[in-house]
Amino acid sequence: MPKSQRKIRVGLTMGDPSGIGPEIIVKALDKLKAIAEFVVIGDNWVFNKAQSVKRKAQNYKFIDLNNVDHENFAFGKIKAEYGRASIEYLDKALDLQKNNEIECLVTCPISKEAINLAGFSYSGHTEYFAQRTNSSDSVMMLLNKHLKFSLVTRHIPLKSVSAALNEDKLYKTIYITYEALKRIFSIKNPRLVVCGLNPHASDNGLIGLEENQIINPVLERLKEVIRFIEGPLPADVAISKTNSKVYDCVIAMYHDQALIPLKLLDSRSGVNLTLGLPFIRTSPLHGTAFDIAGTQLADPASLIEAIKVALKCTSNLKKA
Repeated sequence: MPKSQRKIRVGLTMGDPSGIGPEIIVKALDKLKAIAEFVVIGDNWVFNKAQSVKRKAQNYKFIDLNNVDHENFAFGKIKAEYGRASIEYLDKALDLQKNNEIECLVTCPISKEAINLAGFSYSGHTEYFAQRTNSSDSVMMLLNKHLKFSLVTRHIPLKSVSAALNEDKLYKTIYITYEALKRIFSIKNPRLVVCGLNPHASDNGLIGLEENQIINPVLERLKEVIRFIEGPLPADVAISKTNSKVYDCVIAMYHDQALIPLKLLDSRSGVNLTLGLPFIRTSPLHGTAFDIAGTQLADPASLIEAIKVALKCTSNLKKA
């Protein structure tokens, strides 16, 4: 097959083997058929256990790390063994990417508790890939079919958000987002809106100082290089206007400022996209769902959307 016609090679990591990752991969592959060349990385015994019906045909290649104790395995359990296994899937995926055996990566959920029990201090996939690829300026983008958000701070306590905000971090988050919207979403002139941290974006300093001391100075600098950027606006106004297509992307100051509207509007199409890596990486916008793992109740919709976004962004990168 000519190179220009070859399907994109997508890596799929199984995530925590005791979570819903194996099941949603099975279901997603059944629905997506031959949309890409899929390479699944995990434990094949667990993967087969997650299938309700034995599949007649395979539209994927499986790389079996065989790293789970099959005799004592159970779905829905938090164990150091499973945390270690999930990190090993990611390590293998990075090897495949470096060797050009996959072009993009979609990761199923890992358990932060399990990986910490295994001795790894990452707070999530974003931090893992940032460290492993020396991508110090990576940005977490969360999106669904209605909205796109980039986060200035990620998995930190709410009481620590103000102290974590600084001009350098805010500037880099916004600029990396701006460039990504152009390169991987093919938006010629991205329109950005920046949320305030405080209620009513502080009412000009009456309800907090972060807007006037940190956010406004950064936006004044960025207006020299970004044509369409507004803020800081109250988060409710910024998000509502973006949902009405006034803006292309929202810059959120903290995790739940983005997650709540995303999940209220449409959790099934939610996707986590890491910006600033040397490749496209996405994941579904949910966790391991240990409570329903192994029950065949898991919904693959968010994973399917994550795969579609990865393919779209990778295709756009090739054209850029």
